[in-house]
Amino acid sequence: MGLCQGADGAKHAKDPRLHVVKSFFMSYLRALSALLLTLVALNGHAQATEDSVKAAVNLLFTGMKTADAATIRRSFADSAILQTITANAAGKTVARLENVEDFAARVGKMTPGDADERISFGSVRVDGPLAIVWAPYSFFYKGKFSHCGVDSFQMLLVDGVWKITYVIDTRRKNACPVGAPDAP
Repeated sequence: MGLCQGADGAKHAKDPRLHVVKSFFMSYLRALSALLLTLVALNGHAQATEDSVKAAVNLLFTGMKTADAATIRRSFADSAILQTITANAAGKTVARLENVEDFAARVGKMTPGDADERISFGSVRVDGPLAIVWAPYSFFYKGKFSHCGVDSFQMLLVDGVWKITYVIDTRRKNACPVGAPDAP
């Protein structure tokens, strides 16, 4: 055994096991650091993806608020489906289908600011090129509360851009869902 000098300045015998423990500890710290860096990088990527999904949804509502039919159309993938859950004349719950082009044209004829849908992002889930968004909302028409509900979006990553492929919503005038912004 060799000698080494301690912090107190005294000479002590070297323990060969100390080198093994130190080597193991350093390897452990390197592996832990690599794992933490990987997790941080993955979380950052996931957050960036979620933010881009939210931006795609917000593009629709920007188009609605500014009465910009082209922006509304740009929010949707080809052959997208729009549906609203409502009651028919007999009181039966049905899903009413609306054409994207008709919706964009109708909103595009409004005065900017008339159609103001305020959402909160309740949940966003992403798996590769597929994303879902659950968004409680309150809708204001010409500055007055009209109705509230939940929007459910199916999103598709098309050529690097998130597009709405399907949206369905609920509508009611009271008992707004938790998270619906500015609901009365």
